[in-house]
Amino acid sequence: MSEWTWQYEGYDPAAERLRESLCTLGNGYFATRGAAPECRAGLVHYPGTYVAGCYNRLESTVAGRQVVNEDLVNLPNWLLLRFRLRTAGGAWRPWFSPDTHALLDYRVTLDLRRATLTRAFRHRVDEVGVLDVAQIRLVHVGDPHLAALRTVFTAEDWSGEIEIESCLDGEVINGNVHRYRSLNGRHVTRVRTGTQEPDTVWLSCHTSRSDISVAMAARTVLADGSAASSTFRAARRRAVHRLVVPVAPGRPVAVEKTVTLHTSRDTAISDPLEAALDRVSTASDFSSLLDSHSAGWERLWRRAEIRVPGQAGRILRLHLFHVLQTLSPHTADLDVGVPARGLHGEAYRGHVFWDELFVLPYLNLHFPEVSRALLNYRYRRLPRACRAAAAIGRAGAMYPWQSGSDGREETQEWHLNPRSGRWLPDHSRLQHHVDSAIAYNVWQYCEATGDTEFLHTKGAEMLLQIARFWADLAVFDPDAGRYRIRGVVGPDEYHDSYPDADRPGLDDNAYTNVTAVWTLTRALDLLRRLPAWRREELFDRVRLEAGELPKWDEISRRMLVPFHQGVISQFEGYDDLAELDWDAYRARYDSIRRLDRILEAEGDTVNRYKASKQADVLMLGYLFSPAELGDLFRRLGYDLDDEIWRRTVDYYLQRTSHGSTLSGLVHGLVLARARRTEAWSYVQEALEADIADIQGGTTGEGIHLGAMAGTLDLVQRGLTGLQTREDALWLDPVPLPALSEYGFSLRYRGHWGVGVRRRRGQLEIVVPDSEESPIRVVLADRAVSVAPGETCTLELPTS
Repeated sequence: MSEWTWQYEGYDPAAERLRESLCTLGNGYFATRGAAPECRAGLVHYPGTYVAGCYNRLESTVAGRQVVNEDLVNLPNWLLLRFRLRTAGGAWRPWFSPDTHALLDYRVTLDLRRATLTRAFRHRVDEVGVLDVAQIRLVHVGDPHLAALRTVFTAEDWSGEIEIESCLDGEVINGNVHRYRSLNGRHVTRVRTGTQEPDTVWLSCHTSRSDISVAMAARTVLADGSAASSTFRAARRRAVHRLVVPVAPGRPVAVEKTVTLHTSRDTAISDPLEAALDRVSTASDFSSLLDSHSAGWERLWRRAEIRVPGQAGRILRLHLFHVLQTLSPHTADLDVGVPARGLHGEAYRGHVFWDELFVLPYLNLHFPEVSRALLNYRYRRLPRACRAAAAIGRAGAMYPWQSGSDGREETQEWHLNPRSGRWLPDHSRLQHHVDSAIAYNVWQYCEATGDTEFLHTKGAEMLLQIARFWADLAVFDPDAGRYRIRGVVGPDEYHDSYPDADRPGLDDNAYTNVTAVWTLTRALDLLRRLPAWRREELFDRVRLEAGELPKWDEISRRMLVPFHQGVISQFEGYDDLAELDWDAYRARYDSIRRLDRILEAEGDTVNRYKASKQADVLMLGYLFSPAELGDLFRRLGYDLDDEIWRRTVDYYLQRTSHGSTLSGLVHGLVLARARRTEAWSYVQEALEADIADIQGGTTGEGIHLGAMAGTLDLVQRGLTGLQTREDALWLDPVPLPALSEYGFSLRYRGHWGVGVRRRRGQLEIVVPDSEESPIRVVLADRAVSVAPGETCTLELPTS
């Protein structure tokens, strides 16, 4: 199989949801799942279409309580195109469906290079004959409002007629995630349909609460100008265009459906419906659209080149494909964040979490304009974050764990355990470490791009308000002689309270405390660097008092980090928890990744045990180089030598169930840096998380964007040890035998297409010719300057 294609042979209803997610096509503005065009949503198929940032809020009754949830809306289905056959003089056969018709063969191919999905199948209809069907679809990367589907019907051994129904279907709900079935999913209302002859139907609707106007127009034509009878029907929620076409052996019939999509959130339009109709009337034919679409993707691939041999390389390219479909250059024009499950499904309700922590570091060095737009999403919601902090009596900015349209806390208050069928309180909104993730991304973006204008204005405001929140949340404990942060939840998520406690939250989560210290330190560094007039202006904008800064400095040097048994404690009191009989649970269950659900269904709670869902303490080794992490601990007066860190890694490896796709990624990088032979198995798990659906059905609800982008960054920054700081590229390559050869290009400051390649014990840096200044490259034992047009080959240590 080509390194650029993913192919699925045979029709497998049980695998359809997974394939639909992995075969989603998008352009950063909207995306459509890779569903069969003949089928409406049901237990097998789910042809979801999602526009970035298109949310709606609904009220539901859950476990006897009224709850409100905001969701990324499943919009009307533009894909629907079904057909049926009859022989000359015969009756119409039933409408075709892969679920009800016998298939002679069936193949679906995702072409990553051209970003197309092709589908080819043959089926025999009793008393009629064999029909060959070949389809290709695209969601246009150049024009973000365009999609197209081309279907070619060929009668192999019979003559007769084929009826084709092209439809825009407004009878849709949010129903992709089974465990949300108790929630109200009817987001689309005020559906209107109509026709514009000779070849176009249209549909308009609104979201029920956010009142976003959505319009679609579909032009359906016969590509070869064949004669056809054509009828239109505008039902209440469906706009239908039917064509009846004669078919015969040797006379294929090609049908092209071109669709445009606009919403009232779009710029430079007067009315979404008018814009959709205007755009579809002037759209090129399918062949021209395919050419321009393919050329657009060729340009994208050049900016995001990655070369890794073997199966790992194929998967990394698939991951990159889905990152670029969710966060393309079009994203730079939108007010959107990083949806944790892409635009591929409805899991997590399309919300924005801390997953951007794993996404922006990759984008910074390829599409910095996209990174800046994603940070602007956070900046526009800074006032809301400040109001949230004030509401709990704190200063600064408290960003929500889950964010959607306006920046309020979107985290559900109750969640369903599908094992027990019980709705349980959800305390994950206490994961205030999302603040540190935003601060980290601000800093990393500015270091990678040199965007001092952003750093000194919007970035500085976010960084200072987050630092202010941490400083106010930290409370001095005279007995410990240190500052403590109480009542939070760390990345682990399994532990949201102490056993039998009457309040949620944990004290002194090590990851939270250390990243708070990092944020305070960076904020102080920034203020020292700023020109006096900038500093004065900033102090005035955020109403920062000079007297606050000494306390920030003190907290950044006296924050408590708990230890036990010579390792860093995940939180204060972790050592008091019971040990879990891991072998017994592995023997009893096929998978214990979601150990929390297993224990709750047994009437127990994971809060009682030393058992983590994913990397928590070890996240520190993912974010920070060994040197930077050591500096942070020394600043706090703790000794963190290699031996303590190795013991900490070993300790948590034995107590983690990997209930998140991010877990394998983090463990793989941490182990690679520790020069461990086990690293590859975790990296491999991260690579295969979605294609193998290792979380047991979750990929069908949307891909895991953070894990996908994280695997790309594992190659880009993890294996190279790449850091962008002090106006230089710092490199400290990590030996990982299974990934000992790789190459990629990156954009650094004004340099486009800087090549980095590792092979045969060498690291090669290629700087393309330009008028820019040389790039300074720093390794542990040397520093070199590479001028534009030069190639530098660095010999790496053999150990």
